[in-house]
Amino acid sequence: MKNKTAESTEIDLLVKEMKYLNKITQSISEIKPLEILLCEIMESCKILMNAEASSLLIYNEEENILFFEVATGEKSTEVKKIICKMGEGIAGWVAQRREPLLIDDCYKDERFNPESDKRNNFITRSMICVPMIHKEKLVGVIQVINKKNEDTFSERDLMVFKILASQCAVAIENAKLLEIQIEQEALNRELKTAREIQQNLLPVKLPEFKDLDIAAVLIPAKEIGGDYYNVFKISDDKTLFIIADVTGKSISAGLIVSTIYAAVITYFDQNQEKFELKDFVNCLNRILLKSTTAEKFATGWFGLYDHSSKTLESVNAGHNVTYVFNSNAELSELKTGGLFLGCFDLEYISESVILNSGDVVFYFTDGVNEAMDSEQNQFGDDRLEKLIRENLNNSADSILQYLLKDIDKFVGDAEQSDDITCGLIKVL
Repeated sequence: MKNKTAESTEIDLLVKEMKYLNKITQSISEIKPLEILLCEIMESCKILMNAEASSLLIYNEEENILFFEVATGEKSTEVKKIICKMGEGIAGWVAQRREPLLIDDCYKDERFNPESDKRNNFITRSMICVPMIHKEKLVGVIQVINKKNEDTFSERDLMVFKILASQCAVAIENAKLLEIQIEQEALNRELKTAREIQQNLLPVKLPEFKDLDIAAVLIPAKEIGGDYYNVFKISDDKTLFIIADVTGKSISAGLIVSTIYAAVITYFDQNQEKFELKDFVNCLNRILLKSTTAEKFATGWFGLYDHSSKTLESVNAGHNVTYVFNSNAELSELKTGGLFLGCFDLEYISESVILNSGDVVFYFTDGVNEAMDSEQNQFGDDRLEKLIRENLNNSADSILQYLLKDIDKFVGDAEQSDDITCGLIKVL
């Protein structure tokens, strides 16, 4: 009769545990932040296993270590700082071999490291330590310490805890994926906002001239590009053309583009009546020297056109050469200036060219001539020059449209490798 009563009690206890386990499983399966989930898992482990303390170690695959993401018990603050190497201690042994351990007396087990007890003024008597594995991937290790009111944990405790560990592994991986998704969505919103801000730095509409036909375009390769262009009417007689290419892409490049824009506007406000191209470029260079890092710099071409004398003053700051085609389709290049912007404190020099009716000036970033197809072949300077030369009699906008179509045809299905920015000035 006693055996039947004991067996009945054992079954009742197991049913109770299974019901609570099912409740825990449902709770940890709910969508929630990882930090809250881990805390909930730890508290649930203590209650389910009737343990004094519990801890959860997350596996860092890059560093190949375990670390206490969360720990519960009186000394949880100290335990949270512990890092465990693979193979070291009980948790490291379990993680490396992916095998559970049920230990009746930890101090008699050679794998146990008592240093943690000494630091935390705690005595570890018995322990269950189980690996958390999801789709053959190690997620971490979960453990409960010291059975309350009893000497050791039982085999039944180990069985229940292994079931819980497998559910925890799934929940933790899902929570990690959710955090990544949330972070990505937040980043996408930030990138969208940054892109909108960067687009506002570009001219909504280019100025119109009686003596010039102009066009320009910027097609970013990423959400935020590192290219910039603009056209500014300095006065009735003078117009400034700008194109710049910042090293790298995304947010860091976008910030430098914003710096360039701010520097340009500030210089105009202070020097519009006495604008000098070389002084302007020198000033921009000094600003970038102070506001960027050593590995971040920009190239640029700056052209100041005098409408009365039809003279184009040019400064090339380490940028692609600017093409000048005369009415006979003969090509010359504007490349005088200096090194990259933001690298060295130096004085830039300029060169000037007199333009005539029918002349075409084409300026661009390396995303144009270095556009690549799926086999890494580049569009190339020769193809670029040939296309422009063959379309000199067309309008500025038509020439750029023909160029973009030809680049698109050349690239094919390959992903755009760099920002594509170019501008064209045609003298009427």
